[in-house]
Amino acid sequence: MTIGLIPGSFDPFHNGHLEVVERAALIFDDVVVAAIRNPQKSEAMFDLEERREMIAESCVHLTSVTIVSIDRLLVDVARDVGATAIVKGLRAVSDFESELQMAQMNRSLSGVETLFIPTSSSHSFIASRLLREVARYGGNVEAFVPAPVASRLRAKMGGVG
Repeated sequence: MTIGLIPGSFDPFHNGHLEVVERAALIFDDVVVAAIRNPQKSEAMFDLEERREMIAESCVHLTSVTIVSIDRLLVDVARDVGATAIVKGLRAVSDFESELQMAQMNRSLSGVETLFIPTSSSHSFIASRLLREVARYGGNVEAFVPAPVASRLRAKMGGVG
C-alpha cells in the first residue's frame, strides 16, 4: 500500500491545495493531509482544529484521504503513518528552491522521498497569505477556496469572504 503525506499550514485551505490532494489521491492508495503549526509564519487566522475540519469538509468526496493536525517534525509523522512519500505542491520556480531544501533535509533525516506536484496555471497564483489579506480587507475570495472554507471565512470575517 502506498501512502502520500501532504503537509502544509493550510491557513486557509484553498483550491490549489485541493488540486494537489485530488491529484495525489490518483497516485497513492491513501493520502494523509497534515495541517501543521508553522512558527515561521505570521499569526494564524484559523487554529489547527479549524483547519483540520475545513480540509476534511473540502475533501469529503475523496474516500482515501484522512486529515491530521501536527505540531512536531514532519519526518516523525511520515514514519508514524507509514508514508511512501511526502507530497508538496509547487506554484512557481520560487517555491521549488525552498521546497528542495526541505525535501533534502527530510530525506537525510528519514529516507522518505518528496514528490512535487505542480499546480495548474489556474491555481498558480493562489496563496493562503494573499487570501487572508484579501479577506481581512473585505474582499471576496470565494472563487479561490472550496465552499466549506468560504463559509468559515464569511463567519470569521463577519459576512465577507
